[in-house]
Amino acid sequence: MSPTFIYEKGYRFYIWSNEETRAHVHIYKDNNGAKIWLEPKIEIVENRGFSENELKQILQITKKNEIEFKRKYREHIG
Repeated sequence: MSPTFIYEKGYRFYIWSNEETRAHVHIYKDNNGAKIWLEPKIEIVENRGFSENELKQILQITKKNEIEFKRKYREHIG
């Protein structure tokens, strides 16, 4: 099960259930993907196909939703 946190600007922000305990979010759009740590700081750890401009947008969306993403992550993972 991969719960979606939000869809924004065509990007799907979601997690893989029980993948790992460190808070993070996966992003998918148009066959491209990325993974971002939410702690200890927001950091891109994987990028599969997104341009630099897209990564900037993704980081802006992640920072804007950081608290909500962390809350939803903890609720889901436990």
